[in-house]
Amino acid sequence: MASKVGFWYRAAAVMVVIGSMHASSASAQDGFPFGLEMILDAQPLPGSRRVPSLEIGDSGDVKLELWCKSGTGQFSVAGNTVIFAAGGLQDRSCPPAKAQADDDLIAALTAAATWKRQGDLVSFTGPTPLRFRISTN
Repeated sequence: MASKVGFWYRAAAVMVVIGSMHASSASAQDGFPFGLEMILDAQPLPGSRRVPSLEIGDSGDVKLELWCKSGTGQFSVAGNTVIFAAGGLQDRSCPPAKAQADDDLIAALTAAATWKRQGDLVSFTGPTPLRFRISTN
């Protein structure tokens, strides 16, 4: 229960900071990739051609296409601080290994505390670092 309360305090603090930031900063070349799609910088799992992707809306809403599951989420960003909250996920009768990989990816995104963009690469830093490539097609 304490972790949920801590999450909401962090989320509230981020929203206050976001409210005080200038709106054009999100559209900068090195800004958070609102309105863009990102693909996990990883190889497909054995027996698959799929690589997880995130389609981020202009307000931080996210459509997730993972190794097997799909769903929604929300990013809140202030400076280099990031909070990801997963929404509902659809289980597509995933094999156990792919389901676990999806759960691990969601956990890593949720645990990420900061982000950094360098050109088309977006990195999330937390216990498990993640790197995504912005889709340019």
